[in-house]
Amino acid sequence: MKLTLRFLLPLIASLGIMAFVLVPFVEHLMEVWFIRDLDIRSRLIGRSVGAEVQRLLSESTDMTTTRKKLLKILIKATDDERLMALEICDAEGQSFAKTDSFPSQINCQSIDQNHPFSGKVLQLPSGSIHFSFSPIERILSDSEDSQPRPLQEFSARILTMLPLKLLIIHDMSFVDRRSRDTKIYMGLVFLCVGLVIAFLSLVIARWSRTHWIQGVQKLLGGIRNSDDNEPFVPSNQDFLPIFKDVKALVKELEATRQLQDESRINWNPSTLKEILKKQLDGERIIVVSNREPYIHQNSEHGITIQKPASGLVTALEPILRACSGTWVAHGSGTADRQVVDTNDRVQVPPDHPMYLIRRIWLSKEEEEGYYYGFANEGLWPLCHIAHTRPQFRSEDWIWYVKANQKFSNAVCEEATDSAPVILVQDYHLALAPRLIRERLPGATILSFWHIPWPNAESFGICPWKNEILAGLLGSSIVGFHTQFHCNNFMECVDRYLEARIDRETNTIIYKGKATQVRAYPISIEWPPQVLQTLPTAVDCRRIVAERHGLSEACKIIVGIDRLDYTKGIIERLRAVEKFLEKDNSWSKKFVFIQIGAPTRSTIPSYRDFALEVERTVHHINDKYRKDNWEPIVYLPVHHEVDQVYHYLRAAELCMVTSLHDGMNLVAKEYVAAHDDERGTLLLSIFAGASRELTGALIVNPYDIDQVAEGIRAALSMSLDEQRERMRLMRSLVREYNIYRWAGRMLLDASRIRLHEQLRYVKGINHDTSPSTSEELIEHNLGVYSPGGILRI
Repeated sequence: MKLTLRFLLPLIASLGIMAFVLVPFVEHLMEVWFIRDLDIRSRLIGRSVGAEVQRLLSESTDMTTTRKKLLKILIKATDDERLMALEICDAEGQSFAKTDSFPSQINCQSIDQNHPFSGKVLQLPSGSIHFSFSPIERILSDSEDSQPRPLQEFSARILTMLPLKLLIIHDMSFVDRRSRDTKIYMGLVFLCVGLVIAFLSLVIARWSRTHWIQGVQKLLGGIRNSDDNEPFVPSNQDFLPIFKDVKALVKELEATRQLQDESRINWNPSTLKEILKKQLDGERIIVVSNREPYIHQNSEHGITIQKPASGLVTALEPILRACSGTWVAHGSGTADRQVVDTNDRVQVPPDHPMYLIRRIWLSKEEEEGYYYGFANEGLWPLCHIAHTRPQFRSEDWIWYVKANQKFSNAVCEEATDSAPVILVQDYHLALAPRLIRERLPGATILSFWHIPWPNAESFGICPWKNEILAGLLGSSIVGFHTQFHCNNFMECVDRYLEARIDRETNTIIYKGKATQVRAYPISIEWPPQVLQTLPTAVDCRRIVAERHGLSEACKIIVGIDRLDYTKGIIERLRAVEKFLEKDNSWSKKFVFIQIGAPTRSTIPSYRDFALEVERTVHHINDKYRKDNWEPIVYLPVHHEVDQVYHYLRAAELCMVTSLHDGMNLVAKEYVAAHDDERGTLLLSIFAGASRELTGALIVNPYDIDQVAEGIRAALSMSLDEQRERMRLMRSLVREYNIYRWAGRMLLDASRIRLHEQLRYVKGINHDTSPSTSEELIEHNLGVYSPGGILRI
């Protein structure tokens, strides 16, 4: 605004001065034009009225009658609004006839005999007038001697008055009116011209400034990314005079300036929107995953909406709420087809739509082969070291390829331009990045692997390991929860593919395309929206205790998982049993509530595991039941998010004993739920969350005695120690929330896009394949800075 005013005010002042100078000049010029016009008009009036006077005098015989007729002629002539008055004077300077409107200040003696027809402008009390006269030289013919005697006598008298003169007075008040109108019109003209000039100037100035800024950005980017072996020369010759100075300044600033620390950013939905707007030009995010965030089911009460118990949904749903976009997923609900439009889309969340779900339909054979077969009987046990043998069948692989193609096609259909930002989620869609890349080569694809990645020896079991690795390397970025998993992935690529790996920057060059491998520890939204509607921790304890018939003094322990053999549910149940074996004094003083959401029940290993959990629960309860108390409450049903948080908030202890887990968000949800800073977290060392939540009691889930001792330590822990540990964990979850997880990936995506733009600045053709490994690194290596945001 200041720049605009700084530009407009001098322009307005200049136009005002020009108007002030030009208006009097134009006014004078118009007055001269009007006087000249009135002079010409006076001559015409003189000739016209003079002819009438000649005719009248030549025909008249009586002086009195002649005067009356002359006066009528003069009055008739003054009907013109500009002609004010007329008077006829004789040779002796006496008035012969005049109109009543003739001003008294002017008479026949006012005539300048030496300047006939000359007009004068006189200022009278009544206003400005134009005064001129016209002579009437001859009014009789040469044959007057042949006329009758009375006429000859009258004509003789008339001849004594010759020559007659016609005095003409014009009213110049119309000139004053037109001068005022002219001033107004000229002011408006100057104003309009000024506004048009100002608008055009601002448009040109803004365009020039934008063009100049872009040029400066390219100049700075070229300087930053140049080196001594490849000096940068600006393509815009306008910057040559200041190039050396700018280069020296940039190098000096880069040497002294620290990149902005990510911890200083307040990560929230607004931050993500700002990143999309500034760093990614406002791109809409496309998320693609097997699981959908909302499932529509038919029930006896009509169509109900279910939100699945999934870490992936928990992590990604807040991102779509913040950034809008489209979530491409498999429509698995019984009523999913009933609520979509003709393009298989539905707006969610139902109560306040903020983004779209594009549903993919899979046949029963496709779902059996792709999802239950290859993904969950093959890749899932392969990546989780949980001692369950993976099953690989060629027919399952065929369905897996077809399903990945179907998801990829839907993503490409949802893309609104040729360079979208796409988040591919998890092991179900390992082939999708390469398939999308083939159709959208300009896309920025971020693939995130939500489960662990095994070492090279274990991964070598998979018959289609090369295809899976090549599919993932179609991504711009491949993300894992921990650096350990990143290292395993690069080891697999190094062993099974012909690719170049730069371990210093964690970048893989495969078929001329760079893929960055990054660790992005996933998290949850902060604060969780569900907490806004939940009762306090004290009320949640009371509600849960009343629901299960517990005494007020009874401590509550919870475990919340899907019924999956990787979650260590059997191990924690045995640890509870061992805890009671070691110290039976805790009988009736606690209860362990295990929520197990059913999942993948069609797979034999999952059905067998669910039965084993149920048998173990019955065994322990039968063994330690006392009066109406049982140590374990088993709830093998799906719970909504608010119900889960009720149990988390009510629990004095939460047990997360995964045998192998990518992250495990239940641990972070438990920490977020305890704003009263009470409670203890017992966490498996094999869960990715153990790298971050150091305030938890870290245990080896395979060591039953150690887990039992952890239960005892947690239930006996003082409130002060609970508060210190919980504060430490809450501060970390608050700072490293889901928005930061997504923001880091989006920032890295923006750096990749920026690097592609800088390649043009350096004159590199995207279609030209580098000839050496060093050129591959130079051409394809993304600009990455772990410490903060790269600003150009």
